[in-house]
This record gives sequence, C-alpha cells and structure tokens, in this order.
Amino acid sequence: MNKSEKVDFVVQKLEEIYPEVPVPLDHYSPYTLLVAVLLSAQCTDERVNKITPDLFAVADNAFDMAQVPVEEIKRIIKPCGLGPMKSKGISALSKILVNEYNGEVPDDMEALEKLPAVGHKTASVVMAQAFGVPSFPVDTHIHRLIYRWGLSNGKNVKQTEKDCKRLFDKELWNKLHLQIIFFGRQYCPARGHNPNVCPICSKIGRAPMFKNFDLKPANK
Repeated sequence: MNKSEKVDFVVQKLEEIYPEVPVPLDHYSPYTLLVAVLLSAQCTDERVNKITPDLFAVADNAFDMAQVPVEEIKRIIKPCGLGPMKSKGISALSKILVNEYNGEVPDDMEALEKLPAVGHKTASVVMAQAFGVPSFPVDTHIHRLIYRWGLSNGKNVKQTEKDCKRLFDKELWNKLHLQIIFFGRQYCPARGHNPNVCPICSKIGRAPMFKNFDLKPANK
C-alpha cells in the first residue's frame, strides 16, 4: 500500500472496530476534564478515574479548588504519581482561572498552554473533548502506532502530530485520536505485539521500532 491507501485503510478499519468511542477519563465539565488530563501524565486512565471522585468530592471547580491547601490536593492524588508537581499545578491553575477567567476554562489553545502544568497535549485534549475543536493530541499509543504504520518518521511527538493533521481529514481528528488510543491498547501494544494477527499491521506492514522514543512534549 502507498501512504494514501494506508490512511484510508486505517480510517476504515478503526471505524469498523470502534464506531463509538468514549472519552477515557471520567469528567463532567471542562474543568474536571482539565484536571483529569493533568493527572493522567505518567499515570493510567484507570487509576485517574479511581482518584478523581475523591478529589472532586472536595472541589470540582476552580473557585473551590483554589481554596484547598496544596498539601491536601497532594495527599488525595498521591496514587497518580508526581504528586508535588501536579498538586501545585492544579492549585495554581485554579487560582488563575478564578482571577483571570471568572472560574471558567478558556476555549483557547494559547490560553490553555499558558496555565501551570498544562502543555500542548493536555491543552489539545481539552480543546477536542471539552469544546469539540478539531485537535489531534498525540500520546504514547498514537506516537508509536503512527510510526509503526509507516505514516510518520517517529522522530518526536511534534512531528507525529503534524503528520497526522496533514494525512487525516480535519473532521476526523477528535474521534480518530481516541480510536487509535483504544486500538493500541487492545491490538497493538508496545511489547508482545504480533503483527501477523493485528487487524492493521497484518494488512499494511509494520515498521521497526524506533530508537528515539521522545515523549516528553506529550506528557506536559
């Protein structure tokens, strides 16, 4: 297959397997999604979903969270890892939202990226899943699979995101990035992957694993 044929096949196969895809992180507002995505850095979605009910029982909006001591936030979110950094980030961004945005999460990429502990990937997820703005957040699974399928050179997540936005139709981005995440977890893991039985790799081939697996930009 050439690259265009691979793109068409990937879209068709993912839509066939995942016609509906839920948002992996439990949330009920742009703010709770923002916090959940921040917590998911170097932590599984499953664990985040176990922790956020306790955190949101204490505060589920910027006004209330801004009043919670950082040490209390850190105590609650400790199982997610990176507690000191994440707790300070949640507290600081909540105060900024209160002081500058009347407690609301801005639906603006640049504004989101300026918030403490919020990088490009986190902002992209919030724009896509909270506000429906076409975005293509690149996480571990997407970075690995897009390279494995021969659709990007795998150099870094910035390049992978750029390639995804160039190859896939814009109206597909928000759903497609979730479909790829679910596919990677179910059929195309980093280790123990059998390309001969993978619904996509078995049809379009499989690139060798890349040496420089730079995920730092995606984890911010």
